[in-house]
Amino acid sequence: MKVTRAVMPFLPLSQHRLPGFPGLPQFPGRLAGLSVALLKATALEFAILAGHLLLYPSGITQERRPVPTPLPSGTAPLPTEAKPPVVLLHGFIDNRSVFVLLRRSLAQHGRRQIESLNYSPLTCDIRTAAELLGRHIADICERTGHERVDIVGHSLGGLIARYYVQRLGGDLHVRTLVTLGTPHGGTRVAPLANAHPIVRQMRPGSAVLEELREPAPGCRTHFVAFWSDLDHLMDPLETASIGHPDLMVQNVRVSGIGHLALPVHPAVATGVRQALDLDQASGASADGAARKTGTGTEGLTVA
Repeated sequence: MKVTRAVMPFLPLSQHRLPGFPGLPQFPGRLAGLSVALLKATALEFAILAGHLLLYPSGITQERRPVPTPLPSGTAPLPTEAKPPVVLLHGFIDNRSVFVLLRRSLAQHGRRQIESLNYSPLTCDIRTAAELLGRHIADICERTGHERVDIVGHSLGGLIARYYVQRLGGDLHVRTLVTLGTPHGGTRVAPLANAHPIVRQMRPGSAVLEELREPAPGCRTHFVAFWSDLDHLMDPLETASIGHPDLMVQNVRVSGIGHLALPVHPAVATGVRQALDLDQASGASADGAARKTGTGTEGLTVA
């Protein structure tokens, strides 16, 4: 799938980090620019990995769920806040600690109800993880009084959330799904990892991905897929974008950063916030209205 207009919100970032990229055929300047950008992105990935290894133990346990305080007898509940809760869903062999910076950014910009879900690293089936997500979201809706939530999923987390939305009726409860470096079309990297069943489900042509290619008429959820042109875990790179005729999708191309940087980079955090706020302002998705795959990125700008 070729994404065109979706690059526009991140054009300033692209120009700053990758002079002249995309458009590789012009040599040698363009190739040199790509090499420098690749080196910078790789160095950033190693730095993020080192920091994440330090934070990883803090996210091993499940997040403590807030317990609502019962109202005094005869007291009417106050209206719930306008912005729906945000659910953060991590990637393969990871945990909620990956979202420390994104969570802080969302909270600083008005999101008061943010929850993370850890699924077990021993999980062997995307379908099972999606069912767990569904129960978690039902609990959130019951506790908060909101009918719908927003989800931000990194890598495999985005695929689990998409399966819940498309195949388990989750579009009734998910207003917006933002995915960061998620292999929607499957990825061919690390063939030796095929020993793990859930890795096999992320391969092109797997039964799970074929289910996600099936028709999804009337799906109410709005999808925003961020994909990076230097994502070393996506092969091909554009597999992290969504191409489905029945879904409301915005594909956002990010230049100059890799897979681990997507849930960490401040420019991406800005794009995520704008995607959620844009949907809030436009009142999108409740009636399944009209935005289709690749039809623009209005409002997703990077300052």
